[in-house]
Amino acid sequence: MEAASENESSHPKIFIPEEWSDAAETIAYGSVAFPIAFVCGPKNSGKTTFSRHLLNVLLQRHKKVAYLDTDVGQTEFTPPGLLSLTVIDKITPDLAIPCLKTPARCFFFGDISSKRDPTTYLTYILALYDHYMQEYRMNNNTETNDCSGLPLVINTPGWVKGIGYELIVDMLKHMSPTHVVKIRISAESKNLPPGAFWLNEENADDVTIVEIGSARQDYLKRSVLVQKDARLLRDLRVMAYFRQCFPSDMTISTIKELARSLAAHPPYEISISSIKIKHIHCQVPENEAFYSLNASIVGLAVSSVSEQWPQCVGLGIVRGIDTLKGVLYVITPVPQQSLEDVDTLLQGFIQIPTALLQVQGCISPYMSANVLSTN
Repeated sequence: MEAASENESSHPKIFIPEEWSDAAETIAYGSVAFPIAFVCGPKNSGKTTFSRHLLNVLLQRHKKVAYLDTDVGQTEFTPPGLLSLTVIDKITPDLAIPCLKTPARCFFFGDISSKRDPTTYLTYILALYDHYMQEYRMNNNTETNDCSGLPLVINTPGWVKGIGYELIVDMLKHMSPTHVVKIRISAESKNLPPGAFWLNEENADDVTIVEIGSARQDYLKRSVLVQKDARLLRDLRVMAYFRQCFPSDMTISTIKELARSLAAHPPYEISISSIKIKHIHCQVPENEAFYSLNASIVGLAVSSVSEQWPQCVGLGIVRGIDTLKGVLYVITPVPQQSLEDVDTLLQGFIQIPTALLQVQGCISPYMSANVLSTN
């Protein structure tokens, strides 16, 4: 247990307070064998950093831990705009550097905030939680011991007032976590209410409330995480995602090199007649549906008879459209085997980072329809 804490604390940008360490130990080594920990609190209180730390502590006791990411703007293991359930099996030694992982299940929400469509947002989250309960909580198959009970960490966004508060209450009522970690900041009016605010008094004993302070209250001495511009972080996450189109040992050290590599990368050819196109959060005239996709990021989704909503397998850049041939050209790191099942393209408001498009000579290839294709 001490080794992980030392690695985390040794990073100059990271400080795990003793109060946080005690909270994580209480959850991981308490009386609940497979805890479900719901981490909540206002913006910039350190929810993500605590969730990462808790994940590491749980992995010292369990081979695998599930992670439900409900923050579409500052995602943990996926590009922004996605809601996901990911199964983690390795400790992350550096809490300052999140990494991309392939989710066990994922939905394309298509925006960086739930404000535009809170109903769909909540529906996706509850569906992910139900999937966790079905696949990793209620599976009693003795041949898959890891799936008979995985702990779950649920990270939440910092919108805790108005509709944001109502969403948190709805999530808590549906999920019934064993532990609720509430991180509080010094501005008391911005915090969530004390106690089990989502429950009736007679049911309050069913959950353990863990209230801890934000480490940023001690920011003059030490800081949990150096704050960066949220938009920059999202752009960096999108670029890191599409960097996966290339071998890890390929030298791509600058944004300019990434832009040029993507511009030269042979795209996949997708028949327009074989897919459905769905515009999320907005309506597009039918005669402009295909053209609106050009030079945009789309969710690559698979429809299923058993699912009400298409599951997302990844993102793609629509590099060109040839209406005469009836094909779209898409750049994506998603393996071809997974792409063969894709039958729906979802367009929201996740944009190509401006830094990629501003590189001289690299904007036009995204707009061009005269590109090579792979079959």
